[in-house]
Amino acid sequence: MNLMNSEDLLVGASFMMGLTITVLIVIPYTEVSDLRPPDKLKPYSEQAQRGREIYLQNECMACHSQQPRSLSQAPDLKRGWGRAPIAADYYYDRPVLLGTMRTGPDLFNIAARQPSVDWHLGHLYQPRAYVKDSIMPSYRFLFVIKSKAEPGDKVVQLPPAWRPASGVVVATPKALDLVAYLLSLDHTYPIDNAPVLPPVASAPATAGQS
Repeated sequence: MNLMNSEDLLVGASFMMGLTITVLIVIPYTEVSDLRPPDKLKPYSEQAQRGREIYLQNECMACHSQQPRSLSQAPDLKRGWGRAPIAADYYYDRPVLLGTMRTGPDLFNIAARQPSVDWHLGHLYQPRAYVKDSIMPSYRFLFVIKSKAEPGDKVVQLPPAWRPASGVVVATPKALDLVAYLLSLDHTYPIDNAPVLPPVASAPATAGQS
C-alpha cells in the first residue's frame, strides 16, 4: 500500500511539473518565438547600450518600472506614461527591465515626456534642483567639478541656486551614456489595438519628474 501511494505521488508530481512547465514556459515561448519588433522601434545605439549597463549597475529598476499598466489596472495613461506595452516593445531588451516597484515614475516613455539632455544631466546630478520633494539619490559620482571647462566638455546647466560656489559641473562619459539610454526610451509609436494617445508635452526645465 505504501509502495502504491509512493508511485501515485511520483506520477502526480511528475504530471504537475509537466503541466507547470507547459503553462509557464512552453506556451509563452511559442507565443513569442516568432516575435518581430514594431516598425518604429530601433535597436539601442552603442552609447545607449553602455548607458543601459550603468542603469543596471545602479539598480535603477528597483525604483522605476518600465511597464505602464492598462487603463483597467491603473491610471498610467492619464498620468502621461503611455499605453500598456506589448511583448514586441521589449524586442531589443536583454534582460527586460520591467522593475519591481514605483518609488519614482515609470520610465517606459521618459524620452517623450522629457527629451532634454540638459534636464536629465542636471536631474541626475541633483534631483531636488528640478523636483523639490524628490527622494531620488544624487548621482554626483557621474560628474566632476572643474575650475573651468575644457574643449569637448559637456557642462551641466544647473539652476543658479544649485551651481557650485566656484567652477563648473562637467558630465563624465558614463553620465552621457546613461542619458543616451534614457533618451532612447520612447515607445509612443502606434501599435495595433492600442489606445490613441494625445501628444506628450515636454516637462518644463524646472518642474520635471524624478
